[in-house]
Amino acid sequence: MPDSIPFDIPAEWADMPEAAQRRALRRALRQRRRQLGPTHQRQASHRLCRRLRQLPDVRRASRIALYLPNDGEIDATPLIAWLRQRGAKVYLPVLQPLTHNRLWFVRYQASTPMVRNRFGISEPDTRHAAHRARRLPAWALDLVLLPLVGFDDQGRRIGMGGGFYDRSFAFTRRPGPRPRLIGVAHAVQQVRELPTASWDVPLDAIVSDVGVIRP
Repeated sequence: MPDSIPFDIPAEWADMPEAAQRRALRRALRQRRRQLGPTHQRQASHRLCRRLRQLPDVRRASRIALYLPNDGEIDATPLIAWLRQRGAKVYLPVLQPLTHNRLWFVRYQASTPMVRNRFGISEPDTRHAAHRARRLPAWALDLVLLPLVGFDDQGRRIGMGGGFYDRSFAFTRRPGPRPRLIGVAHAVQQVRELPTASWDVPLDAIVSDVGVIRP
């Protein structure tokens, strides 16, 4: 199991093109989280959800989007039962079928038909999701919990590289209604100092199994 000391970007990466450096960083951080065993994953999920339940951002929200974990991502789904008990509505991201690298947010219930998307991630069936009554526009959500590949103590983040969340929430840079955006990750995904890109949408907070960062 890797320790939770922040990852230092190797000095030899400095000569790499920026895109190549970000790819190498993603590979290294994904490997760190994959090395976490089942017991650590369960404990980390429990600690994460406990921290999330204490956040005013989460306690006030009634329309919340989260994700189903994949590839070693920290699991926030135990939060769902608590959210529903509070009367909150839960939404899942769905890859839009006709728009490049953007997301729908579809109401998630016990009866929601699920399929595997092209990345092997479980999501509501596209035909089910296509009905407007079953989904919300991104701006109408109160809160979004999104998975991170890496983060630093300044609140900077790096995602999987597809740009799905950055494109879907680019509007948050402009005035108008917007959800709170909270990134979640294992503590082992923290980087000493993370390079950022101009298109990275800023977060309101980052929550791991060991703490909360407010940029």
